[in-house]
Amino acid sequence: MSLQPACRAASGLRLLASVALVLALGPARVMAQAPNVEPSVKATYLYKFAPFVEWPANAFGVPADPLVICVVGTDAVANLVDEAVKGQTVRGRAVTVLHVPVPARDSRCQILYVASRGESALATLDSVRGRPVLTVTDSMREARAQGIINFVVQDSRVRFEIDLNAASENHLVISSKLLSLAAGVRQ
Repeated sequence: MSLQPACRAASGLRLLASVALVLALGPARVMAQAPNVEPSVKATYLYKFAPFVEWPANAFGVPADPLVICVVGTDAVANLVDEAVKGQTVRGRAVTVLHVPVPARDSRCQILYVASRGESALATLDSVRGRPVLTVTDSMREARAQGIINFVVQDSRVRFEIDLNAASENHLVISSKLLSLAAGVRQ
C-alpha cells in the first residue's frame, strides 16, 4: 500500500485549511513564492461570499436545494472550484458546482463565475441580468464586462470590487460586512 495518495490528500487539506484561515482573517496576501495560491484563494472566495448575500425567496426551489455555483469558461480558478467547495455548506445548504457553457434561463445558479473574456463574458453576464444570480469575474478592466463582484489583486492581496447597482438589478442585497471588505464599491 502506497502512502503517496494519503500524503497528497493531507497536503491538499493543509493548503485548503490555510486558505480558509487566511480568508477568515480578511484579504488574502498572494505570496510571490507560491503563485498557485491566488487561484485557490479566489476559488474559495466564491462560496465564502454566499453568507453575505441575501437572495430573494424564489432563487431556491425548496429549502433543501443546494447553493449552486455555475462556472462558465476555463481558467485556473475555474479548475479549482470543485475542490474548494467539496463538503461545504452555506446556511445549511450543500454547495454544488456546475460547469456550463452558458447558464440556461431556468437554471438554478445562485453564483456564476465567468472565466471567459471579451464578448463571450458579456454575453454570459447578459444571460443572467435581472435574475437573482451573484456574478463574479476575475480582473476585468472594462466595467461592462465585470460581474457584481470582480476580483482584483492589489498590493499582492486578492481583493474584490462590488457593483451595488448590478446587485440591485439582480435582486440581491449585499451585506455591509462584505461591502466594508471590498477594495471598491460602485453605486
